[in-house]
Amino acid sequence: MTVNKQLLLQKRPIGLPEKDTWKLVETATPTPKDGEILVQCEYISLDPAMRGWLNDAKSYIAPVQINEVMRAGGVGKVITSNNPHFNIGDHVYGNPGVQQYTVTDGKGWHKVDPTLAPLPTYTGALGMPGMTAYFGILEVGELKEGDTVLVSGAAGAVGSIVGQIAKIKNCTVIGIAGGADKCKYLVDTLGFDGAIDYKNDNIASKLKEYFPKGIDVYFDNVGGEILDLALTRLAMRARIVICGAISQYNNKTAIKGPSNYLALLVNRASMKGMVVFDHAKDYQKAAMQMGQWMAQGKLKSKEDVYEGIENFYETFLRLFSGEKLGKLVLKVSED
Repeated sequence: MTVNKQLLLQKRPIGLPEKDTWKLVETATPTPKDGEILVQCEYISLDPAMRGWLNDAKSYIAPVQINEVMRAGGVGKVITSNNPHFNIGDHVYGNPGVQQYTVTDGKGWHKVDPTLAPLPTYTGALGMPGMTAYFGILEVGELKEGDTVLVSGAAGAVGSIVGQIAKIKNCTVIGIAGGADKCKYLVDTLGFDGAIDYKNDNIASKLKEYFPKGIDVYFDNVGGEILDLALTRLAMRARIVICGAISQYNNKTAIKGPSNYLALLVNRASMKGMVVFDHAKDYQKAAMQMGQWMAQGKLKSKEDVYEGIENFYETFLRLFSGEKLGKLVLKVSED
């Protein structure tokens, strides 16, 4: 019997999840029925949205239920197929959850080509983070050539792609990240025009320095105080994209909302939330464009890969400690 290691949700956390929020179990590898495929999961995507999926609250997607496999996107290989649309050996991307094997009817799964990009890239720039960045900045943010753009969480999976797309579109881009190394990475490697170190810089004075005429587009991944400060530097008819609020996800008290929201009125600005699933029909178009930019050397992808499903919790915490660079990925297959 081939063993399938799975991570099951055991309780709903308050604040930062503790290790016993999940339990690692071993079960028999499932057998696909007619029309189904068996996928050996190789790489699992770890994303800040995972924290929200643990809460029993109304959201854009149902919460993970107690004793269910922890939700996660991932990429793997088809090892058994009873579905004419998939062949044994195909590499596929979908939502397997945090486990080593999964059975699916193929809906919501698509083939990927490991000869065009490494498999972890399909969890990052060519996966949901890349799609989030693409549609978030271009459609929700209504990016225009020459805009001044501020990106928070700029060294992360989504923010790093957002900033590069804005540079491709000939915009001035400033990123906010934690620590000198990440800020150097934004400027020297990704081509940002400047960076603000939220751990050491005076954010308010840096925003005034970098945006003397105001921010045209703010792509927000962190919420909290940084969102509030960005509101004080808006240009006329600025657009704010609310993608995430990682600074607030583990609060044990009420979420801190923006007190400077009247800046939206004064500047006739807009603040709009975005969920990548709303753009699912156009994923292929976006992926083709992203792949082209990567082939041209205009778009760089960085995956921070850790190994072992047993190390899920320690790796998950890196989402909130900042001890990562780029897309956080966990290799769950065993060679």
